This record gives sequence, structure tokens and C-alpha cells, in this order.
Amino acid sequence: MARLLQGPPKLHPSEWDTANKMQCASTKSQKSKSECMTAESRRLLDEIEKTTRKTQSDVNKKIEQRREEIKFWKEELDNKLEQIVHETEVLLTFKTRLEKSLDNCKEPLVIAQKCLQNRQKRTGVDLVHDEVEQELVKEAEVLQGVIALLERTLEQTNEQIRLNRSAKYSLELDLKDKFTALMIDDYCASLTNNTPDIRYADNAVKTELNFVSPEDWTDFSNINVEKAEKQRKNSLALRALIDGILSQTANDIRKQYEQVNVAFRNRMKEVKDAKHKLETLLAIVSVPSFGFVKVMDETASQEKNIAALRKAIADKEGPVKVAQTRLEARNHRPNVELCYDTVQYRLTSEVQEISKNIQRQLKETLAQAETALKGLSRRQLSLEEEIQVKENTLYIDEVLCMQMRESIYI
Repeated sequence: MARLLQGPPKLHPSEWDTANKMQCASTKSQKSKSECMTAESRRLLDEIEKTTRKTQSDVNKKIEQRREEIKFWKEELDNKLEQIVHETEVLLTFKTRLEKSLDNCKEPLVIAQKCLQNRQKRTGVDLVHDEVEQELVKEAEVLQGVIALLERTLEQTNEQIRLNRSAKYSLELDLKDKFTALMIDDYCASLTNNTPDIRYADNAVKTELNFVSPEDWTDFSNINVEKAEKQRKNSLALRALIDGILSQTANDIRKQYEQVNVAFRNRMKEVKDAKHKLETLLAIVSVPSFGFVKVMDETASQEKNIAALRKAIADKEGPVKVAQTRLEARNHRPNVELCYDTVQYRLTSEVQEISKNIQRQLKETLAQAETALKGLSRRQLSLEEEIQVKENTLYIDEVLCMQMRESIYI
């Protein structure tokens, strides 16, 4: 029991002294460590603050640089978009010119073909492959060639418009993305440490699989700009080509149009001259009629000649009958009175002379005159038919063809 109530063992004074010294030393050491930690913390805070500020300042500069890069490319894209839009609009006007020129070629081609068809209705010797027909065929060939060329050029123009619009679409998509990126970076540039809506974002620091390198980013916009510039230059070259084609084809069509008209005028003059000569000949050989009043009328003259010959033959019937009656009467003289005297001789020669004159001269001349009259009649009919042929030709060329051609506008 006495052992249980015994107090804790007492330490030696030296131990007490040692313990106090250790406490002091430990406290001083801890204080020193704390002071060092405080100093290190202050240094670390200052260093981190400087690093953070420097990093944030560098990020701000990078954001600003990036904004300037985006603005630069956005301006490049805007300028190129404006150029390609303007060029496409101008090219569309050239397309309209091509379409109008193509439409304007169709009517002259139809007219040229109709003229060729109408001239097939010429008759007789006038159905000839003359200079007019040659020039009309050439005109149709020129127009067909021009139409084919304009159609090919129109197809090329449509394709160029499509390429221009494709380049425009690429620029617009790129610009849309640039606009969005610039808005985001503008927002990022506006953020400060005191901005109310800053927050922690989980998984903000991560590498997206669809990130592109700055080089690829620059190349992408540069390719779009170069593509648009290439199509713009191609479009400019095509417009120059279209200008040349429209000018040259218009000159070719106009030149051939004039060639055809000159050929028509020359041919109509030739036909009119030939018709006039035929009418002059007809007036000489035909019976006078309305429209043909001439001093010399060969047909009428020949008819008068035939009438005179027939009258002469008829007039000789009396003398022949008298002579033959006398001979018949004197043949009844009796006996020795039936003498072949001078009277008988003269009566016989008179009958023979008159018969010879009638048969060999008057009737032969009458037959020749009638043959000549028939020849004149045939010539008259032939001339009238030929004049009708010429009139038909003139009607076709002057009325049907030339009046149609007057409606052509080049």
C-alpha cells in the first residue's frame, strides 16, 4: 500500500536545467525555421506573383498578336471576297451578252435557210447555183459556226461562274470562322483578374484532337485567298476572250451579211437587165398589146405579108380562069380552024406563067411566111415564159428574201 502511494520519481537538477535549455533551444530553432519559412514564402509569393503577371502579360500580348493576325487575314479575305463577288457580277453581265448574241444569231440563220428554201422555187434556167446561193450557204455556215462557238463559250462561262462561287463560298466560310474566332479572342482580351464572370473550367487545359498548327491555319486562309485570286484572274482572262469572240463574230456575221446583200443586188440587177432585154425582143416579135407599144411589130408585119400573099393568090384566080376558059373554048374550033396560032400560044403560056407564079412563088412564099409566123409565135411564147421565169425569180429575191433580210439586226 505504501508502494502504491509513492509519488513520481524526481529528476536531478541537472536534468531540469538540461530540459529547460532544450526547450529554449527547440523554441529558438522553431522560431528560426518559422522565420525562414516566412521569408521563403514571401520570396515565393513575390516570385510567383511576378511569374504570374509576366505570364499573363505574355498571354495578353499573344492574344493581341493573334487578334491582329486574325484581323489581317480577315481583311485579306474580305478584300478578296469583295473582288471575287464583283468579278462574278461582271462575268454574269458577260454571260447575258453571250446569251443575247446567241439569240440574235438564231433569226438570221432561220432567214438564211428560208431564203435558200425560197430560191429552190426558182424555175427553168434561173434555178442556178449562183453567187447569191453560194453566199447564203456561206452565211448559214458562218452563223452555225458562231452559234457553236458561243454555246461552248457560254458553257465555259457557266463553269467559271461556278468556280467563282465556289471560291466565294470558301472565303465566306473562312470569314465566318475568323469572325467567330475574333469575337472569342476579343472576349478573352477583355478578361481581367477582376472580371465578374471568370470561373474555373474543368478540363480547360487539354489538347483537342482537331487542333491545327499555326502554319496549317495560315496555309488554310492563304490557299482560300490564292484560290479566289486564281479564279478572279481566270475570270478576267475569260472576259477578255468573250470580248474578242463577240467582236470578231459580230464582224464576221456583219461582213457576210453585206456580202449576201451585195450578191442579191447584183443578181437582181442581172435578172432585171435580162428581163428588160427579153421584153424588148418580145415587143419586136409579138402582136401589140397593153404594155408593149412599139413602132416595129414583126408579127403584125408578117401577118400582113401573109394576107397580101393570100390576096395575090386569090387575085390570080380570075386571070387563070379567063385564060383556061378561053383555051377550053378555042379547043372547040372546027376542022382547020383548030390552029395553034399566036393566040393559042399566048393563052397557053399565060396559063403556065400564072400557074407557075402562083404555085412556085406565091404559094411557096406563103408557106415560108406562115412558117416564119409560126416561128415568131413560138419565140413569143418562149419569151413570155422566160419573162415569167424572171418575174418569179425577182419576186423570190426582191420580195420574199430581201424583205425578210431587212428585219435582221446585227
